[in-house]
Amino acid sequence: MSLSYFEDLAGRLREHGLPAERVEATVADLRAHLEESGGAEPEAEFGPVEEFAHALAPAEGAGHEVPEGHVETWRWTADTYVDEELLNRFGGEGWEVERVDALGRFVSHRDLERPQRWEYRRELITRGREGLDERLAPEGWEACGNWIVYAWFKRPRAASVGPDAEISAPPGVPGRGSFFSRRFYALVGVVAAAVVLAGVAVAVDDGDAASGFGFAGGLLVGALVPLACLWGWQVRKSRR
Repeated sequence: MSLSYFEDLAGRLREHGLPAERVEATVADLRAHLEESGGAEPEAEFGPVEEFAHALAPAEGAGHEVPEGHVETWRWTADTYVDEELLNRFGGEGWEVERVDALGRFVSHRDLERPQRWEYRRELITRGREGLDERLAPEGWEACGNWIVYAWFKRPRAASVGPDAEISAPPGVPGRGSFFSRRFYALVGVVAAAVVLAGVAVAVDDGDAASGFGFAGGLLVGALVPLACLWGWQVRKSRR
């Protein structure tokens, strides 16, 4: 893995005005993503370093950056049944999402001196962005992250409510970093039931119950182990 690419990227992000700790976190996330994807060359994965640095820090160039030492940061995640609702709730508490990291978490920060309210929207991008950014820009929306088939956009509430967008006494940082809805857990249950039924079908077809339930058990464990590991890691991180 090329070290010079990430060193150059870190330097360019600092030039864009990102605080040192945010630069370090960004580069660490990108390194982890590259390792998980098989260790490809950074430029092949992310593109030319200058263009990538500009894409990672559009908001900072537009004046949304807050001086280092005057922000608090928070990373959190939610399923797609509740993410948009929670984004707007936390945006109303002054949390601005700057990006979505390699694990699908919203990397957020809040100005400690003059917190402002933010609002969010999510768009489906299964066929690419297709001019989505340009279409939403006239309404004040700017991209703040992508994850698989979704893109999230943000805009300051000041554009619609004026001075009332400033928060005089924001609540504290939420005590957890993972938010999963009942519908999400229900979906997990349905998938688990489908796997068990598939095992039963195999057992009936083979005339051997052990083979069918072994097949179902293997599928279920194979599906749940990585999810459980990721969930446990996120819970541990959110409690730090």
